Parts: sequence; structure tokens; C-alpha cells
Amino acid sequence: MGRALARMCSQATDEAGARRWQVQGFIDEDRELHGTRVDGLPVLGGLEAVERYPGADLVISICHVAHQGARRRIAQALGLPSHRYPTIVHRTAIIDPSCAMGHGTVLMPMVCVLPGVTIGNYVIVRPQSMMAADVVVQDYGTVAAQVFLGRCAVVEEGAYVGAGAKVREYASVGPGSVVGMGSLVLDHVPGGEIWAGNPLRRLAPGSRLTDRGPT
Repeated sequence: MGRALARMCSQATDEAGARRWQVQGFIDEDRELHGTRVDGLPVLGGLEAVERYPGADLVISICHVAHQGARRRIAQALGLPSHRYPTIVHRTAIIDPSCAMGHGTVLMPMVCVLPGVTIGNYVIVRPQSMMAADVVVQDYGTVAAQVFLGRCAVVEEGAYVGAGAKVREYASVGPGSVVGMGSLVLDHVPGGEIWAGNPLRRLAPGSRLTDRGPT
């Protein structure tokens, strides 16, 4: 995901056609990567390396379900002001002007967001997902590729909706929960649980949902 976002940012331009960002490199907690290069960009170090770039914008790119909660952990560990985290929207995304989006949020290619949608802070929406009118995605939510969120559906704080899932209008996914890929959500998914399938069924309790370490 970091590689994809680095490419997005390096290609982004403003209304005058000038590049919006110059990508400096990656931050990673895996010490074996420090000093190496990924797609031609340097791995600058761990979180402590952020202090060397006091004027830089940051994007927390982790969105894998195995690292549930990592974006929150990193944002809290850094303790930086919100203006350091830009909202990044790919040029092919279609966003109604009435929508509200928080800081540190990323919308990837061909995302479609209809009127009245509210997207919180540090949210990642992956390619070709669609949000119908008045959907709410709360802070640290993850919407994987090709997800459909029906009108007034709610993805609560820290929840993860897997690729190809469909959430019916007025249905919701509880805080910290995971909905598996290809699932059909017709009602409320309780917080902190793993659900999947069609018909939807509970697979595991919240104790299985942990950030699995360095990212």
C-alpha cells in the first residue's frame, strides 16, 4: 500500500499542472529495511526518523487486516498535529462536493462517493469502491477494493470491510470489526468481531483482532 501511495503522490498535480508533492521516502519499523530502497525510494528509518523532516507531510499507509489498529497506534505514537496529514484523493475518484473528509484519509483510483457522505480521519478507501448517499465511515476505518456501501450505511471506528463486500442501506459494521471479502451485510455487525459469508455468520471473537506487530 505504501508503494501505491508513493506513486500516487509523486504523480499528483495541482490545478496549474505542478507536482503537489516530492516524495522523500518510506518510514518502516522493520530495521532490516533501513537504508535500503523500495521502488527507487529510500527507507529512511523507523518512527524516530520523522523528527528529521519537521516540514514534511505524512501518510500512514497501513491497511492490511493483519495490522488492525496500526494506523491509530502510529498516529498516537507520533503525536503530530493534524495538518501534517494531508487528505489524498486520486484524480480518477469521483467525490461529490457535499462530502466531508477528515485529515490523513486516502481515496484510491475510481472510488465513487455520492452526496452527503462523511469520511473521518485516517480512513483508507481502496480502488473501485462506492459509497451511496449519506454513508458514514468513521476514523481509522478501512474500505477494501470493490466494496459497495448502501445509503446511510455506517462503518464504525477502526472497522474493516473486505474486498467485494456489500453493506445494505442503514446497516452498520461495529467498531473494530472485520467483514470478510465478498460478504453481504444486511443488518448490524457487533463491535470487535469477525464476520463473513452470504449469509453472514460470525467467525471469531474480538480477541482475534490485534495489531500483529511492526509495520
